Amino acid sequence: MFLIVAKYLIPRGYRGMAVFPFILIRYYKDQVNVVFLNHEKIHLRQQLEMLIVPFFIWYFLEYLIRLIQYKNKTLAYHNISFEREAYTKETDLNYLKKRSFFQFLKYIKLK
Repeated sequence: MFLIVAKYLIPRGYRGMAVFPFILIRYYKDQVNVVFLNHEKIHLRQQLEMLIVPFFIWYFLEYLIRLIQYKNKTLAYHNISFEREAYTKETDLNYLKKRSFFQFLKYIKLK
């Protein structure tokens, strides 16, 4: 994992993003925010297990489906299965040590 502070590469409204093998963050203060970094590390693991490119295709397609479903950008983003897993487990700093493959599938919400 490589941590890069890149204020202008992060979309407006977000503090950071993971693009394997990098975690890009907007603010220097987040370099020591262990919960925030754990959230992004969960995304790195998701990307790695899906061989990176398929992760981003799935992420984008699921976002579009959620956008149609909720008709709200924020709700759509928060209901992507990858995000649901990362937000649910971000405070468990040992999660990645015990996480099994494709755990994000447990967070797909069909309704």
